[in-house]
Amino acid sequence: MLQPYKHEPFTDFTVEANRKAFEEALGLVEKELGKEYPLIINGERVTTEDKIQSWNPARKDQLVGSVSKANQDLAEKAIQSADEAFQTWRNVNPEERANILVKAAAIIRRRKHEFSAWLVHEAGKPWKEADADTAEAIDFLEYYARQMIELNRGKEILSRPGEQNRYFYTPMGVTVTISPWNFALAIMVGTAVAPIVTGNTVVLKPASTTPVVAAKFVEVLEDAGLPKGVINYVPGSGAEVGDYLVDHPKTSLITFTGSKDVGVRLYERAAVVRPGQNHLKRVIVEMGGKDTVVVDRDADLDLAAESILVSAFGFSGQKCSAGSRAVIHKDVYDEVLEKTVALAKNLTVGDPTNRDNYMGPVIDEKAFEKIMSYIEIGKKEGRLMTGGEGDSSTGFFIQPTIIADLDPEAVIMQEEIFGPVVAFSKANDFDHALEIANNTEYGLTGAVITRNRAHTEQAKREFHVGNLYFNRNCTGAIVGYHPFGGFKMSGTDSKAGGPDYLALHMQAKTVSEMY
Repeated sequence: MLQPYKHEPFTDFTVEANRKAFEEALGLVEKELGKEYPLIINGERVTTEDKIQSWNPARKDQLVGSVSKANQDLAEKAIQSADEAFQTWRNVNPEERANILVKAAAIIRRRKHEFSAWLVHEAGKPWKEADADTAEAIDFLEYYARQMIELNRGKEILSRPGEQNRYFYTPMGVTVTISPWNFALAIMVGTAVAPIVTGNTVVLKPASTTPVVAAKFVEVLEDAGLPKGVINYVPGSGAEVGDYLVDHPKTSLITFTGSKDVGVRLYERAAVVRPGQNHLKRVIVEMGGKDTVVVDRDADLDLAAESILVSAFGFSGQKCSAGSRAVIHKDVYDEVLEKTVALAKNLTVGDPTNRDNYMGPVIDEKAFEKIMSYIEIGKKEGRLMTGGEGDSSTGFFIQPTIIADLDPEAVIMQEEIFGPVVAFSKANDFDHALEIANNTEYGLTGAVITRNRAHTEQAKREFHVGNLYFNRNCTGAIVGYHPFGGFKMSGTDSKAGGPDYLALHMQAKTVSEMY
């Protein structure tokens, strides 16, 4: 019997043994760089001439790996493989499916630093961020395994004399999982194994910037005993392969994490009933945010500055939950701004293989150019307090940037930048602060720093986000503790890592039997 779920602990890198172990893992992975990885379809390795090349964003001339690139013919084979495997996988005992997740978690736990080292090299994650990403992947495996065992019991409903009624859940079919690069292990794992443990099969299309760590994880699932065809690994172009998979009449469920534009387009395509399709597709999307840290007049101002800093600059602001806006009561605005700027100026930026660097690179040249263009807009809209500089000579590094005195309707107060940029705006009072916090199309996360209990209760009612945090940063949701998902254009609020998430991958069935 499984022990109760417990969050995977983060590694304490102040301990010398832990530091040495991580350095050894970095060295081990460095020796593996540059290898080729095939597609995996129905358990078979498929090599193509066309490749996706994954480059280290901190050392842009360092090849992490070359991955075979799927085309539509191979995507079709993957769908057919997943559909065939579904016919038997759906009938496997849910406890056995859960056991495979637990075994996979144990494998990753034994290789924890190795997987984190891949994230350092492929995603440019600093040690702490990479370690948290790997821990979250383990958490998803452990938590969803236990949730499936609980969900298998069904739900209590009423029965009348002479009849027995049951309400339980049944798998849906082929799932297309399109995973992001920013949590290249954790979100990829969570969105792949949730459909698997609920009895569905998966065609996995990972982000083209981080396909190698996804290949490593599919190998873990195979080692854990997952039957062939239950997961099929098909990296490829979104326009060529992604659309084909989404449109396919045998696709039952689509789960996507990424930009709003892509998510909305995918949602629209999935709504179309294609020839040969006899069901409506279900879509789970998480699309991003423009998240706000609100600082009240009576707040702990040191805590406020630290919360803004961590929210804005963790993993170079490349989180959908990143606090890219700070809305401060006018009476404490100058002091909070000053404190945050002082903290930001002490942050180190550089190669994430060096533990002393707080921030690494942004993911690629396209992201670098986009973020730098937003900084130029911000310089015109507000007052540059620190940062504003980038260097793409060896990797894609951008200094932590703070832009102050912004109008709430300014471009950089409204549009998702996805980089190390935080915009400061002044509020006249707490009502005004909440009004500004709610004035974007997004509603993912938010934080309120306050000692005022009445304002805490008001924010609970009126701050329109899926994840709201008090007196802390607005990033770092933990599986099972902070179910994660947002309102408005942040997505379907599907609450990954929460008690309702697995049921979204299944259909409820009522069975009534007369005696």
